[in-house]
Amino acid sequence: MHPNKKILVTAFALFSLFFGAGNLILPPLLGFNSGSVWWLVALGFCVSSVIIPISGILAHAKLQGTIFDFGKKVSPTFALVYSIIIYAISISLPSPRTASVTHEMGIQPFFDSPSWLTSTIYFGLVFIFVINRSKILNIIGKVLTPAIIIILLLLIGNILFSFPFDFSEVKFPSPFTDGILEGYQTFDAIGAVVVGGVIIISINLESNQGSYADKKVLIRKAGWLAGLGLFLIYTGLIISGAMVHGSFGPAISRTALLSGMTTLSLGSFGNLCLSILVSLACFTTAVGIVTGTSDFVKSRFKNSQIAYILTAIIGCILGVAIGQFNVAYIIAVALPALMFIYPITIVLIVLNVIPEKYASAKVFKAVVIATVIFSIPDFLGSVGLSEELVFLQGYIPLSTYSMGWVLPALVIFVLMNILKIKK
Repeated sequence: MHPNKKILVTAFALFSLFFGAGNLILPPLLGFNSGSVWWLVALGFCVSSVIIPISGILAHAKLQGTIFDFGKKVSPTFALVYSIIIYAISISLPSPRTASVTHEMGIQPFFDSPSWLTSTIYFGLVFIFVINRSKILNIIGKVLTPAIIIILLLLIGNILFSFPFDFSEVKFPSPFTDGILEGYQTFDAIGAVVVGGVIIISINLESNQGSYADKKVLIRKAGWLAGLGLFLIYTGLIISGAMVHGSFGPAISRTALLSGMTTLSLGSFGNLCLSILVSLACFTTAVGIVTGTSDFVKSRFKNSQIAYILTAIIGCILGVAIGQFNVAYIIAVALPALMFIYPITIVLIVLNVIPEKYASAKVFKAVVIATVIFSIPDFLGSVGLSEELVFLQGYIPLSTYSMGWVLPALVIFVLMNILKIKK
């Protein structure tokens, strides 16, 4: 395959593996509630759902390993525990959520069928793709992603040219940080460390040729291209949501808004297009998550294919069981886990992507420890203990925005490097 074509196919595959349920349903409601500051909300959203995830892909290009390699500088034990937590969250929340979104937006409007039937058929197809994982890049990159992008461009383009640039009042107290926190719900930082490994292994399976440097260039260029695509689509969905504010009630749900926008944009043909879009976007993400989890377990059991297949089966069974719950419930349940694991994932991505001279093992350990400690108040606040933590918010910068870990992690990073602690 020509190098440029390979880059494009890989970029399409990355885009599609990232662009799942949350990426589709979250931006429109953000825009709907952001009013005239939609651009500020979009910037915040893209920090946590584009910049950080693509940095994760760049880190994968540098490491060319697995998620275990992201945390091994802290310690092998930490790396293993972190990997297990990430994969447990991935197959328990974002993967099943893709089936739930598919049922609510792609199946329910047309068929009076139970959610268990949708999730069963859905994850049956996911399993088929996962056990044929050597073909994932070609199938997703050449077929599914172009279809997703075409439908999205039709949706966004029609709204941009059909509605006036008139916006409602701003409903966010802190538009930029609210955008960042909403970006957590895409799971894309977690997705980066999971599906980045899928891309690398798929590249190696398709061809054993090519040096480390060649693969690094391929993944890096594909990552930037996928990131640009994600940025444009997210921004388009956010501004589209802001522009249709007068067409829906203020209490509209995420899925209802996206469905209504599609009907406004594409008319009677809209719902069919939406069902196809939802199914494709969600399906590719579920395939990436289950494949990544299976790859990891396989690597821990001496590359056992049996371990790979058994993990895929377990992942799909969990998907069927949890995917029967509604989308709003899964999003609510996911929040505490995200408030704890997302900051750790972000700092690991950043530390792995910067030059090694600034990220020694001791720097890794100190920054991660600081992040864990200062993430605890945010985590406790997400489970309803915010009143007990009010006294802490006066002492921790950005704690009122649920980002109290940011400055402590940055200060520790700078101090460790000033003190020239290398090992």
